[in-house]
Amino acid sequence: MPVTVYKGRGAVSRLPGRFQSRSVEADPDESGEVAAPDTEYRPMQARSIISSNQSPDVPFDRSINPYQGCEHGCIYCYARPSHSYMDLSPGLDFETKIFYKPNAVDRLLAEWQKPGYVVKPVTIGANTDPYQPAEKHYGITRALLESFLAHRHPVSLISKGTLMRRDFDLLSVLAEHKLCSVAISVPTMDSELKRLLEPRVPAAEARFRLIDELHQAGVPVSLLMAPIIPAVNDREIELIVANAAARGISHASYIFLRLPHEVSVLFQQWLATHMPDRAEHVMSLVRQASGGKAYDARFGTRQSGRGPYADMVAQRFSAACRRFGVDNSRRTQVLDCTQFRPPGPLQQSLDLGGKPAAERT
Repeated sequence: MPVTVYKGRGAVSRLPGRFQSRSVEADPDESGEVAAPDTEYRPMQARSIISSNQSPDVPFDRSINPYQGCEHGCIYCYARPSHSYMDLSPGLDFETKIFYKPNAVDRLLAEWQKPGYVVKPVTIGANTDPYQPAEKHYGITRALLESFLAHRHPVSLISKGTLMRRDFDLLSVLAEHKLCSVAISVPTMDSELKRLLEPRVPAAEARFRLIDELHQAGVPVSLLMAPIIPAVNDREIELIVANAAARGISHASYIFLRLPHEVSVLFQQWLATHMPDRAEHVMSLVRQASGGKAYDARFGTRQSGRGPYADMVAQRFSAACRRFGVDNSRRTQVLDCTQFRPPGPLQQSLDLGGKPAAERT
């Protein structure tokens, strides 16, 4: 598989998806770099919008992803293999062919209208970032948040994007009603490493300012250090926790590097290209924490790894949290599920003075 450095992109190839029969590669210029194609936005009509999971190591069981693919270009993103199902590359295509869901709000309201709907917090951004650049064009995340607020439904957000500031008017009111929490992901404070690892993500300092502003606005905010990569960013554990604690986080957690399906090849291509001097050492530590494989997909292991190295990471992260007074238990922010106002005919009743579903007998 030809490897090429693309300006402003994370992947160094158009690695074909596991269902793809052939791939296309661009030719490099004299410098060895190739200008990646412009980002394409494509509509995708969602048949349903809320995804469910039963993973015991994931702190939520419902999620929404307004976008498929992500222009942030994080090389480690475990959502990359989703593009394979559309006969596209989990490499460059994942970063440049972004699908947006224009009917997301309609599908959400339809789900809420079902008679047997049970209210539980929904996480926006479990796979791809809800505040990636596409959100500037389409505003789907904001439209969803407006619906969550209008119907008093609890919601959580996971993001690296500072575009979230635009929605403080919604988030602050949701938080006032104990209906939202936010997790901000910061895997490195090294600007050069960030440029290679997550090329189109705002700088770490910008994300720390966002944490501070969320805290000042009364929005419960936590740190997600994801992923921790052996011999790449593991040295920053204490520094990142300290900086996030100083900005007002209420909780911190981490995820060990996950390399499902094509992500394993893409990440190893990236390592060989950008860190050839330590590529084998990095993968050796990854395999030590994954039972001798590049990735152990079993529940209870895939998020944290296992073995001496993984144990050391867990101990360091816990010690850093204790030192800086941050909770790192598995608990999640408790959100209020009793205020829900269903859309449709019942909503008209509520507008006339009826009771929320949780209060009816």
